[in-house]
Amino acid sequence: MLKQFKLYDLAKVLRSKNAGPFELTLDIMFDDETKYQLVKNAQIINKALISQLYKIPLADVYHVVFYDPALAIKITIKRPIASGNIGDTDIYGAQQHAPLMDILIPDSFAK
Repeated sequence: MLKQFKLYDLAKVLRSKNAGPFELTLDIMFDDETKYQLVKNAQIINKALISQLYKIPLADVYHVVFYDPALAIKITIKRPIASGNIGDTDIYGAQQHAPLMDILIPDSFAK
């Protein structure tokens, strides 16, 4: 059986924030290149997964960028409600990273 890790246990930082009033950015940062490469090489974090996790159309997932020099993944999505509009429950976008926490990453090096 293949061992799996929750993204929460691999990443040093999981956070979200506004990228202007109409977009959110989700940041996944690592303090260890092995963990970063494990997540990157698993090819699980992609636009389709983000669309599913956030229950948004695929077209509303603008970017999923793996930035090797910083050992980081940056995801940009459309906000479902513009920041500060009626119905917005997170004006700063700082509480939107939770769906990322339980993403399961298989350990390709497990024996």
